[in-house]
Amino acid sequence: MQNITPKRLYQIVGKAVAKYRKEKGLSQLDLSMQMGYKSVSVVSGAEICYKNKHFNLEQLLKISQILEVEFCEFFKE
Repeated sequence: MQNITPKRLYQIVGKAVAKYRKEKGLSQLDLSMQMGYKSVSVVSGAEICYKNKHFNLEQLLKISQILEVEFCEFFKE
């Protein structure tokens, strides 16, 4: 990961979140609501880096707890 751009890192993380979310059988709305949001926009935008949206560390921590996935797993390609 030494020569990776921030945008590429956000894409890797978003793709990983989507993968683990789907494995747990949760919709984007389900995950959003469990994170404390009332709409799907945070999760949907960050999973695909729409308009440079991405998850922050606090959101990733919540997601790892909800999905019961080790935090570091989100950073693996």
